[in-house]
Amino acid sequence: MAFRNVVKGTVFLGGGAVAAVFGLSHLTDKRKASITSVEAAEPIKSSIQNELPPREAQLLTLQKTKEFDVLVIGGGATGCGCALDAVSRGLKTALVEKDDFSSGTSSRSTKLIHGGVRYLQKAIMNLDIEQYKLVKEALHERANLLEIAPHLSAPLPIMLPVYKWWQLPYYWIGIKAYDLVAGSQCLRSSYILSKSKALGLFPMLRKDKLVGAIVYYDGQHNDARMNLAIALTAARYGAATANYTEVVRLLRKIDPESGKELVCGARCRDILTGQEFDVRAKCVINATGPFTDSVRKMDDQEVKNICQPSAGVHIVMPGYYSPDNMGLLDPATSDGRVIFFLPWEKMTIAGTTDTPTEVTHHPIPTDEDINFILTEVRNYLSSDVEVRRGDVLAAWSGIRPLVTNPNSKDTQSISRNHVVDVSESGLVTIAGGKWTTYRSMAEDTLDAAVKAHNLKAGPCRTVGLFLEGGQDWSPTLYIRLVQDYGLESEVAQHLAATYGDQAFEVAKLAKVTGKRWPIVGKRLVSEFPYIEAEVKYALREYACTAVDVISRRTRLAFLNVQAAEEALPRIVDIMAKELNWKEQRKKEELETAKKFLYYEMGYKSRSEQLTDRSEINLSPSDVDRYTKRFHKFDKDKKGFITILDVQHVLENINVHMDANNLHEILNEVDLNKNGQVELNEFLQLMSAIQKGFVSSSRLAILMKSAEENLEQREPIPVHRSGGGV
Repeated sequence: MAFRNVVKGTVFLGGGAVAAVFGLSHLTDKRKASITSVEAAEPIKSSIQNELPPREAQLLTLQKTKEFDVLVIGGGATGCGCALDAVSRGLKTALVEKDDFSSGTSSRSTKLIHGGVRYLQKAIMNLDIEQYKLVKEALHERANLLEIAPHLSAPLPIMLPVYKWWQLPYYWIGIKAYDLVAGSQCLRSSYILSKSKALGLFPMLRKDKLVGAIVYYDGQHNDARMNLAIALTAARYGAATANYTEVVRLLRKIDPESGKELVCGARCRDILTGQEFDVRAKCVINATGPFTDSVRKMDDQEVKNICQPSAGVHIVMPGYYSPDNMGLLDPATSDGRVIFFLPWEKMTIAGTTDTPTEVTHHPIPTDEDINFILTEVRNYLSSDVEVRRGDVLAAWSGIRPLVTNPNSKDTQSISRNHVVDVSESGLVTIAGGKWTTYRSMAEDTLDAAVKAHNLKAGPCRTVGLFLEGGQDWSPTLYIRLVQDYGLESEVAQHLAATYGDQAFEVAKLAKVTGKRWPIVGKRLVSEFPYIEAEVKYALREYACTAVDVISRRTRLAFLNVQAAEEALPRIVDIMAKELNWKEQRKKEELETAKKFLYYEMGYKSRSEQLTDRSEINLSPSDVDRYTKRFHKFDKDKKGFITILDVQHVLENINVHMDANNLHEILNEVDLNKNGQVELNEFLQLMSAIQKGFVSSSRLAILMKSAEENLEQREPIPVHRSGGGV
């Protein structure tokens, strides 16, 4: 009865907020007509290339073209969005990226496509029209992105648990206003849940003091693959795009009419070969995210910095921490930040933090941020669920490029929206904003570029323009992959959701397994649906390094760093065969990829949970039990075990394991790296497991399983068998 009464009161109180939102909406009626619905622009007249030009051909185009209309610097979501917008308007377009497409912030997001519930709250509370416009625009872009890349994105219900009665009407008003602002583009209507229904949908939730919950809908996507889809679409429409191509300096010329020095292109270097060349363009666009100021200073060394970088850390945990299709929002953490807890790629992603940082190409997640997220997760999950540090399978840090508006009188204020700036020399800079609004940011940038440089271009045509793989995708496409090629259902679903209508091209590259089923499609690692054929296809998508494959063509590094490391040797072998790498290059690729996993994807933080300085905090009975288990392998009482000891025990229980795999398993626990595991190291491992610092240790699980099998095989004493005389 109390729950019903609160719901009734909530509806009554919501009227005021609805009126406020209606008032804000009325003030923006004259805004762009495109905001009201997602309608495709006029068809693009330029033809689409059936085959993507190889990277070598793209570099040749960059070198041989006398002058481009537009040169975009930066291959993140915004830069690729600018290239697609430009080429679809009929402009001769080039794009260069120092690293790989989406190698920076665009691959390290929360994976949400959202309008921003928090921004709407501020708009209502402060009657802030700019905040309202920001949310309205983002909700329009959310609808567009879900439409043009349906294989890479989908609506996701997100639960907001409520632990105080008065919060129920407060949050409901805000969420209903969010639905109202979305209008016809509302994904699905939000709703209130009782305590029992909330726990039914999200059984991991903390039960005590739970009043109920509110569920609303936003979008979710595969960010790196989405970024890549934008880049590939631009390339298919004729843009000359090249990753691993660095801008060394900007080119200049004197305008004969004004006498001003103008930016007219860039001196570029192919990082893979070291070759340098000039790319000339009527307009240069700086879309480099956190590195915005470094390019601006190439134009003018005296210009003030506008980027204020902020680090956002995310962690990935096993899928059992959240329901398959329900996210969670913690609206007020212990320090006022917001934490999302979301299912993603059959895992659980939690984040983010917001900490001032220095700009770097290699941001590293800190233990402090990881532990902060874990603490907040513990606050919202049931005490039945032990949130263990060892369950952090991957972690990463992304640098969010917050900006101040250089044209604003108050240069210290952070701009909530994106900023487009045209310098005196004609360099166009786009900075700030967020993933969801990349397309509208690109539109505003090209509008400014066309105006500033008098470019002959048509109107923006990217609303409703399908991205790579989206045109002929359908929810049942994976069934054809299973039926036509003999792929596992899980693998087929993964390919369809990753490549859309291009999944058939990947399937054609899949090798026969030699098994009855599946017929084709050898997995890179057993627990993930990534197959070897994807490595070959990644090369068509401009992958140049092993890191490109494990982090942005597949998402293995973002899901499980140990699984990614396990897959690396095979990935490098496939790439080496296709690209004619020599042994030295293979060795370098392996070392670079392992370094990437260790520092940037949280492997270092994970491995440091077990060190040679780790304390052994076990009870005497546990020490005795684990010592006996250890000695079942160390039969000679040497005080350590080697690969040969483990192999001998496994042979006794008819289990055979590859020596290389055994070496990897022991190496995880071999703290002093002497090729053997001492008793002390084993006890440190078991202590760390008990404390939750380490989980899923392959050696611990293997030794426990072997011990149980050995006990079952021991002869039963006569007195226990009921025999004797």
